[in-house]
Amino acid sequence: MDRTILHCDMNNFFASVECMMDPSLKKHPIAVCGNVEERHGIVLAKNESAKKCGVKTGEALWQAKQKCPGLVAVPPHYDEYVRMSRLARQIYGRYTELVEPFGLDECWLDLTAGLRFIGTGDHIANELRQTMREELGLTISVGVSFNKVFAKLGSDMKKPDAVTFIPQESFREKIWHLPASELLGVGQKTAKKLESWGIRTIGDLARHSEDSLVRILGKNGAMLRRFANGEDRSPVLAESDFPPAKSVGHGITTLADLTEDEEVWRVMLELCQEIGHRLYSLGQKAGGVSVTVKDKDLHTKQWQGPLCPSVGSPYLIAQKAFSLYQSGYDRKKPIRAVAVTAIQLLPKNAPDQLDIFSQGDDTLRRERLEGAIEALRERFGERILRNACLLHNPKMPGEHPPVCLPPAIR
Repeated sequence: MDRTILHCDMNNFFASVECMMDPSLKKHPIAVCGNVEERHGIVLAKNESAKKCGVKTGEALWQAKQKCPGLVAVPPHYDEYVRMSRLARQIYGRYTELVEPFGLDECWLDLTAGLRFIGTGDHIANELRQTMREELGLTISVGVSFNKVFAKLGSDMKKPDAVTFIPQESFREKIWHLPASELLGVGQKTAKKLESWGIRTIGDLARHSEDSLVRILGKNGAMLRRFANGEDRSPVLAESDFPPAKSVGHGITTLADLTEDEEVWRVMLELCQEIGHRLYSLGQKAGGVSVTVKDKDLHTKQWQGPLCPSVGSPYLIAQKAFSLYQSGYDRKKPIRAVAVTAIQLLPKNAPDQLDIFSQGDDTLRRERLEGAIEALRERFGERILRNACLLHNPKMPGEHPPVCLPPAIR
C-alpha cells in the first residue's frame, strides 16, 4: 500500500518564537544565542533577515555581528520552545495518531490510514500551514512524499512557509540532481568522502554499486543507497511506541571554574532540579547516579553508584552525585563542567529491595515533599518554590547563591 507521509518543519523555530513573544523584533535581523560572558556566545538560531546577511547557526556571536552589524542578539527561552513544540504536536494530532517528533521543531506524520476521510496529502499540508499561522503565529515548511526520507527532503527544498510534493512515480526527476548532502543521513564528513569517490548527487549515490558503497561507508553506505532509491520503509512511530528512557541527565559548562566543594554542590543541586522534574513527568525513579566532571584542562572523570532505595527526589539524587564526586575527585584542578545522570530507571511504583542501612521513612517523606513541590510548580510555574541556596548562583548561567551544603559536609 502506498503511504502518504508529511514532514513538518517549523521555520527558524527559536527565532520565530522570540519574534512572536516580542513582535518588535520582527523588523530586525535577530540571533538567538547565549551570553558571550557566559562562555556560550554561539548562534543557536536566526531569522530570515539574519540568514540573508550570511549569519550561520553554530558560529560565534562576534563573527555573526561582523557579517550583520545590526544583528539583535536575544537569549533563549527553552521553556517557551518546549511549550510551542507541544502545541504544534497537538495540532498535528488532529489528523493522525502517528506523529513522530524529530527534535523540537520537526515531526513526521503518517496520514495513510485516514487519507480518504481528510483529503490529499498536499491539501492537508496547506491546511496545516494555515492552522499553524492562525493558532500559533508560526510558519512551517512541509514535505509530502511516500516515505520519511523524501518527506524530510521535501520540507528542506522550499522555505519558509511552503509545501513540496515528491511523488513516487517521478521522484528521480525531482531529486536525483540535488547534492548528496541534502539526503537524510549524509553529513559533512560523509559528503566529503562520497565526493572524493565522484559521488556528488543523490542520483550518483542511487546508481553506485552497493558493494562499493559498503567498502566506502560500511553498512551506512547500503542504507544511504536504499534511501536514494526511495526504498525507505521505516514507520512513523507514535509517541507511545518509543522505547522508555534508560537515563535522564543534565550538564552545564559553568560561567567560571568551580574551586570549592560548596560551588560544586550548588551546581549539582541545580542540575538535579531538571532531572527530578523529568523523572516526575515520566513517572519514573532512578536506581543509580552517574557523575561526569571536566576540569579546566578538559580532562574528564566519571563515577557512578547505586541508589538504595531508588528515588526520584532531586535532592537525594544530588546528594548521591555529590558523594561520588567527593570520594573520587582530588580537587587539584578547578572544574569547568559538571553533568549528572539518573540511571537504571524504574517505574515510580516499582518495589525496592531495601537493606538494613536504608532510611526508608526519611526517603518516603522526602519523596512526598518533592511530589508536592512538583504539583505546585505545574500549577504556578517552575520557579514558584526553590532551594534557598539556588536563588543566586554566580557560576551558573543566569543565576547568582549563598552557600548551602548538604548535611554530609556541613
